[in-house]
Amino acid sequence: MSRLKPIRMMGAAVVLAAMPLAASAQTQGPSPTVPPPTAPPPATRPDPAPTPPSAMPPRTPDKSATAPAKVNPMIGLAVFSSDGSKMGTVQAVSTAPDGQVKAIQFKTGGFLGFGGKNVSVPEGRFTKSGDAVQLGMTSEEVGKLPEVKEQS
Repeated sequence: MSRLKPIRMMGAAVVLAAMPLAASAQTQGPSPTVPPPTAPPPATRPDPAPTPPSAMPPRTPDKSATAPAKVNPMIGLAVFSSDGSKMGTVQAVSTAPDGQVKAIQFKTGGFLGFGGKNVSVPEGRFTKSGDAVQLGMTSEEVGKLPEVKEQS
């Protein structure tokens, strides 16, 4: 075994010494001995006359496109139970026609975003406090809420 060690070291030294030579050989291109052939210049085509703005049809706004829906500022806020456990984040907000919040929906349970269920908490069972929503329910009570279908 001791006789192989010097051979291995010499082999590694040879490989390392050859690496800069191989790299420099790759970066140098061949020296041109014959000048490159010259191609005839491409034929130019005359530019078409620009269309005057008065000849263009008038632009009408696209009525099929709708304005983006307003996003409720409560969406994305953290939801905490009355016992201090983080239950999730607000996924959707149900509002009345007058803009009054009627219920919030959030995903609870699950592990690392998998599983769990969407639940809805009605108005009067939560309050917005700063950048969070505080529920008037314990985490056990939230776990017993029925699952609701996601809003789209």
